[in-house]
Amino acid sequence: MSISKNQLKLITSLSQKKYREKHQLFIAEGIKVVNELLNSNFTVYSLFCTEDFETMTAVDKVTIVSENELKKISSLKTPNKVLALFKIPEKKSPKSSGLIVALDVINDPGNLGTIIRLCDWFGVQQLICSKDTVDCYNNKVVQASMGSLTRVTINYVDLYDYLKDTKLPTFIADMNGENVYKSDLPKEGVLIMGNEANGVSETIKKLISHTISIPRFGETQETESLNVATATAILLSEFSRNKI
Repeated sequence: MSISKNQLKLITSLSQKKYREKHQLFIAEGIKVVNELLNSNFTVYSLFCTEDFETMTAVDKVTIVSENELKKISSLKTPNKVLALFKIPEKKSPKSSGLIVALDVINDPGNLGTIIRLCDWFGVQQLICSKDTVDCYNNKVVQASMGSLTRVTINYVDLYDYLKDTKLPTFIADMNGENVYKSDLPKEGVLIMGNEANGVSETIKKLISHTISIPRFGETQETESLNVATATAILLSEFSRNKI
């Protein structure tokens, strides 16, 4: 069975956010990512795979394809046996409890995917994104999240309004903030991570109750900043100490 023109057109269109929203579908590729999604509460729409993967799944809407056909629909340099379309789940209202990560205009899909994985690793169930943060169903974000997308609730909101209304303590990372290794961090709060180039916007900074910093230990002290995903990992590690 080969891929039809309509199937090819649909798959190709889903690389753009407007068509993902129109069809309420997104793409996942590779054995690990697809299996994570198949074993979650996400609903599969259709699945395209080489024969050796087909025996591993009980999905109804399976199209067996050749490796060359898989290359035509894949966005990966080296396609990995399977590509699937999943339905975008219904939105859930954001909660206002526990430790929450909020993102202010994160543009890089790899960074967002990694941050989703970090939230999953450290038990953060809520990820709040500004409306101009990259779409979590972007192909590259889905790949970088490595299945953690199924275990973290993600909401896109007006970040200013969300932070203005929250009763939780709010934190941003800034070089002039309190040393995070000496801070008494709460079990509940909102950790806001800023844009890769500009950091947290000035309007958001006005709403923040606490500023923390990751100190530099290098002898030259010349490194200007950390990658946002790396900084998120360090800060979540410190917040998690209070859970032990």
